[in-house]
Amino acid sequence: MKIVEVKSYNRTIIKKSVSAKSDKWVLRLYVAGQSPKALKAYANLKKICEDQLNGKFSIEVIDLLVNPQLGVEDQILALPTLVRKLPVPVRKIIGDLSNTERVLVGLDLLPVS
Repeated sequence: MKIVEVKSYNRTIIKKSVSAKSDKWVLRLYVAGQSPKALKAYANLKKICEDQLNGKFSIEVIDLLVNPQLGVEDQILALPTLVRKLPVPVRKIIGDLSNTERVLVGLDLLPVS
């Protein structure tokens, strides 16, 4: 998989859905380059979103090797980190997102058991 950089925004946009409703999920994935861990985190996130969110999501991948200052707003301390911007409240999940159940609980898509 090749991540495409959008230079005008200094951010990497991977997938953007066209849902204008308020139930749209806005997710940011902070990574450090195109490392195997970053690519795995993106692949896991994409699969979870496609399975659970019915196309009502956008994923923005932000490469902190290109623009480290972009991690300040979300207080990113470890990579990869997923930040759920919408729906509120903001939630963060650190790691490659390979534990699907943990990610679903972290995103509030599955109740804590």
